[in-house]
Amino acid sequence: MMIVGLTGGIGSGKSTVAKMFKELGIPVYDSDMEAKKLMETSTEVKAAIMDLLGKKAYGKDGLNRSHIADKVFKDPELLQKLNNIVHPVVRKHFLEWANRQKSPYVIQETALIFENNAQDKYDCTILVTAPVETRIKRVMDRDKVEKQAVVDRINNQLKDEQKLDLTNFSIENLELAKTKRKVKELHLKLLALASKF
Repeated sequence: MMIVGLTGGIGSGKSTVAKMFKELGIPVYDSDMEAKKLMETSTEVKAAIMDLLGKKAYGKDGLNRSHIADKVFKDPELLQKLNNIVHPVVRKHFLEWANRQKSPYVIQETALIFENNAQDKYDCTILVTAPVETRIKRVMDRDKVEKQAVVDRINNQLKDEQKLDLTNFSIENLELAKTKRKVKELHLKLLALASKF
């Protein structure tokens, strides 16, 4: 089975593109959502996170997101350590999930393929792009946050120009109808590629 990585900067609309692939019958693994679940349910992950970030990392309602965000987003080294706990567990969970699927290819939707130099883990990658101003507006509308908060997050990711040199396929996500057409075209290409596996 062919494994496809789907990525894109914050506000590019990779979840929208993922949904379009799902509508075409392709199984999509949402890494962000699954990582959050594993951080809540895996006893080994919880223990490692508490060792790293202290007991306050979990409250009576589970994961204390604001405490974790306060600690890791100001400290790149701490963020890397947290990623080193979570990413391998998510990867293992994804591969087990992929093995249960019955389709020519599967997609892992994940934010930081190129930032983490993880493109070699995929048979091919798709990058979703959109102009920076569009992305900022989308995230401000979606998350009800100030512009600077979005700009800071964008600045923590590679620029689209750098990622375009590394990806196999790209989809500019500006007009939904055009994006949908592009997804359908790409789906046919991926089916052709998958038939060689």
